[in-house]
Amino acid sequence: MNGIRRLFSEPIQRPENPIKLVLLLNARHWLVFLAAFLGWTLDAMDYHAFNLAVGNMAKDFAVANSVITNGITLALLLRPVGALIFGLLGDRYGRRGPLMVDIFLFSFLEAMTGFSGNLAVLFFLRCLFGICLGGEWGLGAALALEELPVEARGLFAGLLQQGYATGNLLASGLSAIILPKYGWRALFWICSFPAVLILFIRFFVPESPAIQAQIEKRENKKVSFLSDITASIKKHWILFVYCVVLMTGFNFFSHGSQDLYPTFIGSLGYSDAQKSVTNAISATGAICGGTIIGFFGQYLGRRRAMILSILGAAAMIYPWAYSTNLSTLQVSGFFMQFFVQGAWGVIPAHLNELSPPSLRATFPGLTYNLGNMISAASATIESSLGERYPTVKNGVTIPNYAITQALLMGIVTCCLVVIVAVGDEKKGRDLTVAEEPEDATASNSIDAITASTFTEAKVEGPQA
Repeated sequence: MNGIRRLFSEPIQRPENPIKLVLLLNARHWLVFLAAFLGWTLDAMDYHAFNLAVGNMAKDFAVANSVITNGITLALLLRPVGALIFGLLGDRYGRRGPLMVDIFLFSFLEAMTGFSGNLAVLFFLRCLFGICLGGEWGLGAALALEELPVEARGLFAGLLQQGYATGNLLASGLSAIILPKYGWRALFWICSFPAVLILFIRFFVPESPAIQAQIEKRENKKVSFLSDITASIKKHWILFVYCVVLMTGFNFFSHGSQDLYPTFIGSLGYSDAQKSVTNAISATGAICGGTIIGFFGQYLGRRRAMILSILGAAAMIYPWAYSTNLSTLQVSGFFMQFFVQGAWGVIPAHLNELSPPSLRATFPGLTYNLGNMISAASATIESSLGERYPTVKNGVTIPNYAITQALLMGIVTCCLVVIVAVGDEKKGRDLTVAEEPEDATASNSIDAITASTFTEAKVEGPQA
């Protein structure tokens, strides 16, 4: 209950001038932030390119859209594997090297997807892509947020998360140009260009001082990496479970409102170009929302900002799913993603502040991507149910994607408000130090459950 009390009792701060916050960043800050932002943007672009080409691939392979959306599900299912592998590498050796390897691999796999000759090859490549997709976010977020000034964290965390929406916007633009003329294979080949980002990171981006401090701490204390992370896991396992539940809700929130929407627009009879424009408008709303709500989350509090955004998204469900013309669908799509990604704009700062220092490349990325794995079937659920219970529009039978999307989003928004409210936050935590404060466990209402449980067990001893 401590988390709920703090949700209402913590004071609201007066917002700073955003321009003043931007001016706090020096050249080193900008280089690190740009690397993290571009990595996430280009990773998301490659992911959304597949979503936008679902209908085209379904026609090429002569299968239903729901069969192709299994590729989305497979990629999401494998993301935790990448988060674990690359996160541990990032916590052991540093952020830069694993990040460069990850970017190269997902770019290569994107190109190879364009050569898929059958569904088995296509799905196998999407599984491998999902591993690389899961590795990028945790590394990039840790690299950027450990470096940036605390005062600017809310604003730039919101901007960083909107690399996802920016990638969606890039994919929409490229698909509008490439799909009608050159087909889906050419789209994947062209979307493999992120590999050039490796050169920028290699020559211009410095390593995080926080991970250097962690490595020095282990050396000074003569503690192995395995012992260090094992101690952190034992201390924070309930916090880890809570964050997985939180990110499950958030991933249903984003994927349930994004992945099938282009296909939904296409099912209403609109062209590939109109579908891409609608998607681009929604992505623009996401960029605006993530940046604005992320900024105000620094002053309202992380959880308050998330809850207000979730309620805003809930209010948009009906017009977003049931509008009768393209213009209204586009406007409601803009505001739906404004609120969805507005809530997401708080997440990078929130998870990194909750994370134990010794696991900051692993903990946020792994909890995020385990949530992704659990919510992986959202597009397949929506598309399968929509096809199973079709509706009639202008005398033509079409899948009823509207009701399946609306029902999923209604359930998710109700659950998310409760999950966020019962949690905790550590807004403004210093991310540059290698050690946790002595009262770190006691100050966190989630971890306090673990602490009190073990304390009582030690005092009372075994019961007869």
